[in-house]
Amino acid sequence: MPSTHQPSNTTPPPKPTNTGFLPGNDTWTEWRNIFAILAGKMTDEGKEQFRVARDIRNEAADCKRCEDQRDYLFQFSPTIRFLSDNIRQLGGDLSSHNIYCRRCTTRKAGGFDPEYGILLCANEMKDQGHLEDTMAHEMVHAYDHLRFKVDWTNNLRHAACSEIRASSLSGECRWAREFFRRGQWNFTQQHQECVRRRAILSVQARPGCKDEIHAEKVVNEVWDSCFRDTRPFDEIYR
Repeated sequence: MPSTHQPSNTTPPPKPTNTGFLPGNDTWTEWRNIFAILAGKMTDEGKEQFRVARDIRNEAADCKRCEDQRDYLFQFSPTIRFLSDNIRQLGGDLSSHNIYCRRCTTRKAGGFDPEYGILLCANEMKDQGHLEDTMAHEMVHAYDHLRFKVDWTNNLRHAACSEIRASSLSGECRWAREFFRRGQWNFTQQHQECVRRRAILSVQARPGCKDEIHAEKVVNEVWDSCFRDTRPFDEIYR
């Protein structure tokens, strides 16, 4: 008698990789990965795989939100409007046509290129305030490039000075952001320490820098004059 059993067409559920990451784009799989992270059952490599998969899945929505917030800030943010006006007075032009929202594969918030404009990493933006700080940071770089003719490639002192100014003037080193988001709980010299730390990290990532000691030396050489320089602002507002 022939068998009445029919082969099943059901695909077996995926199994976690050896990193603890479970591939898949459905909501149930995403929650299983989140619980694996919370339970400490996912390695650092698995967490990065999870972040990359999430960024790819949300790319269109992230970029759309970034673009909407960018355009809003150009209309209503006093800091962004002020920097935009001062850049325009120097012959530059930054707007939606050369400030790009994209998914980034490196864990950074943004970047400035004299030839192309500003990159905003849409998948790294936590909220509109974070986007505003990032835009302000990169726009200070754009102002410096036009005002001081910065040699980004060959002069680490130039780059260090602009990094000090950008971190100091953008608002990314305000006390609340350091305290609540980065776990930096100092109550004295907090702003200066944040600016110095971020400037050293940025200089260290440049091709001409040997190591952290070299980066710290360069930042210290230009610190006094560059930290005091608040142009185009009258003082540190954010």
